[in-house]
Amino acid sequence: MTTQQLIEQIQLKKSFLCIGLDVDLTKIPKHLLALEDPIFEFNKAIIDSTHDLCVSYKPNTAFYEAYGIKGWQSLAKTINYLNEKYLEIFTIADAKRGDIGNTSTMYAKAFLEDLNFDSVTVAPYMGKDSVEPFLAFQNKHTIMLALTSNDGAFDFQTKEVNGKEFYKVVIETSKHWKNSQNLMYVVGATKAEYFAEIRKIVPNSFLLVPGIGAQGGNLSDVCTYGMNKDVGLLINSSRAIIYASNGENFAQKAREEAQKIQQEMEAILHNRF
Repeated sequence: MTTQQLIEQIQLKKSFLCIGLDVDLTKIPKHLLALEDPIFEFNKAIIDSTHDLCVSYKPNTAFYEAYGIKGWQSLAKTINYLNEKYLEIFTIADAKRGDIGNTSTMYAKAFLEDLNFDSVTVAPYMGKDSVEPFLAFQNKHTIMLALTSNDGAFDFQTKEVNGKEFYKVVIETSKHWKNSQNLMYVVGATKAEYFAEIRKIVPNSFLLVPGIGAQGGNLSDVCTYGMNKDVGLLINSSRAIIYASNGENFAQKAREEAQKIQQEMEAILHNRF
């Protein structure tokens, strides 16, 4: 998917919502556990009930890898279902990979070629040669960790390096990598005051923003400081939507929660544009 196609979906749906598919078998409705593939069936129901309210889905691969080969098969079935039925949806493999060049090449092939996700999250700590293999894929996107929402982010990301906070150094450096136009960045919603500084460095890039809702992030604040002329934001919500109910009505309840966020986004877009 191209960036322009993503922008068009945001305009069409009046939404910049990304729904995280972080499936925990201890939290999904118990009646699904009797099915052959409860993870996929849960995802399918969530997707079918919310696809018109969001522009992106983001499976966190850890929640699939934890169940071994069966979990990986559920992930493959989920992305195949999205690519076959909802091709307009922007898909994110939240894998946070990052390794030396030849290993990164194989990670990139796994997620962007074999599974055919539109994008994958990566950790930039090993530098240019660990990220550029992901950037080499045409019409695919690499979403690089920039400023995360966890407490440990302050251990490194906001420390000063030669008078400049490290997350700024990382973002500025990445702009000079080959095919950097394919970069997006992860910026946690709980650090809304940092968005204005980040926009000075990457005014036109998309930012994937976790931390809304359960983690305490505020949508209005993120939009005030982080939105650009093309919106430029993918706001992720996972638990608040997919676990809105653990009863047989779970898909409808998930839709209701997604719709609340979409309506808030529509109001923000109306006021901004």
